[in-house]
Amino acid sequence: MTPLDPEEESRDDVESLEAPVYQRSDSDGPQQTDHLIGERWSSDTLKVLSSMPSRTIGRSRGAIISQYCNRTMQLRRRRQSRPSIQHFPRSARPSIRGYGVETDARERLVNNLQNLSDSDRVRMLRAMPLSLSEKKELRHGWYSWLSFLSSLQLWQTALKCVGGRFGTGVLSYFIFLRTLLFFNVFMFLVTGLLLVVPQAIAHPDLDQNITVRSTWGLEVLTGAGYFSHSLLYYGYYSNKPLQTGHSCSASSNKTSSSCGLSYNMPLIYFFTIGAAFFITCIILVYTMSKSFGQSFRIDKSKGLLAIKVFSSWDFKVIKKSSVRLQRANISTQLKDLLRRAHTNSSDPLLEEASLLAIPVFVSSLNLLLPGFFNVVAWMEEYDSPSCWESFVGQELYRFLLMDFIFMLLDTFFGEFLWRVFSQKALKRERKPVFDIARNVLELIYGQTLAWLGVLFSPLLPAVQIIKLLFLFYMKKVSLKMNCQASGKPWRACQMTTIFITLLCFPAFLGAAVCVTYTMWTIKPSASCGPFQGLKNMFQAGKRWFQELAAANPDLHWLPSAHAYLVENPLFLFLSAGIFLIVIYFHSQVVDGQRKIIELLQEQIENEGEDKKFLITRLQHIHERKRRVTTQNHTLHRKTRGEKH
Repeated sequence: MTPLDPEEESRDDVESLEAPVYQRSDSDGPQQTDHLIGERWSSDTLKVLSSMPSRTIGRSRGAIISQYCNRTMQLRRRRQSRPSIQHFPRSARPSIRGYGVETDARERLVNNLQNLSDSDRVRMLRAMPLSLSEKKELRHGWYSWLSFLSSLQLWQTALKCVGGRFGTGVLSYFIFLRTLLFFNVFMFLVTGLLLVVPQAIAHPDLDQNITVRSTWGLEVLTGAGYFSHSLLYYGYYSNKPLQTGHSCSASSNKTSSSCGLSYNMPLIYFFTIGAAFFITCIILVYTMSKSFGQSFRIDKSKGLLAIKVFSSWDFKVIKKSSVRLQRANISTQLKDLLRRAHTNSSDPLLEEASLLAIPVFVSSLNLLLPGFFNVVAWMEEYDSPSCWESFVGQELYRFLLMDFIFMLLDTFFGEFLWRVFSQKALKRERKPVFDIARNVLELIYGQTLAWLGVLFSPLLPAVQIIKLLFLFYMKKVSLKMNCQASGKPWRACQMTTIFITLLCFPAFLGAAVCVTYTMWTIKPSASCGPFQGLKNMFQAGKRWFQELAAANPDLHWLPSAHAYLVENPLFLFLSAGIFLIVIYFHSQVVDGQRKIIELLQEQIENEGEDKKFLITRLQHIHERKRRVTTQNHTLHRKTRGEKH
């Protein structure tokens, strides 16, 4: 063997990470030293395997060897066509003779790498005569930047810790909580910028005869008192155009439009609430369709355990904390998969008894509901305030706040005290399990209250934001202290799909129907709010279009168009029908994708079986041919011996 120069030697060391081992010799071609190919498989078998498609990697042994041969041929051709290291400029070729890499050369190398594409960058780094530690250092800047971008997401590190310790089921609850937070931030920004801020700047003259006793401790809980005449509720907002410019004197003959820009609060209030619900509906439909597509991906438990064992590690993990978190995440997923495979067998008696759960629940509900409604009717005091919109807003505010208080009590008594009692009194080592379903339903209930109340209390989404922020950190601390991973198998994608579906149809659809009915048919209060003096809130737009037509005769067609498009119920039904068609279309597309995935999986399995059959037949023919050759050789030796 001839000695190798340092560049060729280091290049071979790097390429050996992904290519088979070759032994250099004085001959032209490399000699294969892999005993799997050189000793056990014939050349005919290898030729057939190398020409077969390799879409079933990991499905059969023959497919693996086929990919091995194809990869070997590709690397051989790439090595022949790859430019040598001498083709790169000398400034991009750092020294490896024990003195490290110069600073200016390193900077030029990094600049050159940034200007290249991903494939060219990887190819150039592989061809560089650098050690693995130096290449890792060069790539570390890019990975650090990606880690920084990932860390900008809200609660990213906390969510990784929760998913690593408690599994994807508990993680789906916190992801759903973050999704609700984003919905409320969007609603708060829309109502705050278009309604609250202009009304706060205008400072309308309030009724001076109203005297309010301020008892802040109780007002925060009830929402009454000082808050009754504040920006929090519907009754505070004016029904007159807000002047954003200078005011005109009484003796001036100028019109109001020339005295400054006017802000039509009734019109803006109506269109702001409508546009916020419309955009939220679009986001929900898009999120739900996207979640359906993710949940119907490859969804077979067969082979998942082997994939998690051999292919779940991310080799881009660098930090020690990330390594520990990744290890805990893989361990939790393996426990979940193993638990799912031991839970298949259950008691037949329990399965039969579980069939009675729904009839018993429905019958109990029918028995208890009439009495419950009678109690509520007895407790309710029928009183019609002058400003019923603010009264409804106060009630929803109290419901939302009481929901948060009861969640605090449930966390303290149901998780903390129960964990202490279970470990101290009952002498149980296991901690209580985090109830995902109940906590998610509580989130959906609170969000429904926030959507219902945004018409009567424009700042109610801000209250919901504060509630969700406290709830996230409270549940995270309680989860680590008092709970353990759920014993039931959960799939994060499917759980997220179910959560979004429940949020969309029962919660958002019900709130949207109630708000639309209120704006369309119920008469607003005559003494408060931006819609006083109107038959319904929809007339705010009609009045504005009539004013435009009166000011400009060329726009006389606007009131008729508004009456035909907005006040006609057909427009609402058409809009709802379009949304239903879009949802149905997305569901059909997802169902088609799921069927295609199933067909492709079946095709992959069939190809794997065909390859195993062909490999077995080829090996059988090769062994039979080898036996015949051995027999002929033995017979020939005997014949030659007899002749001698």
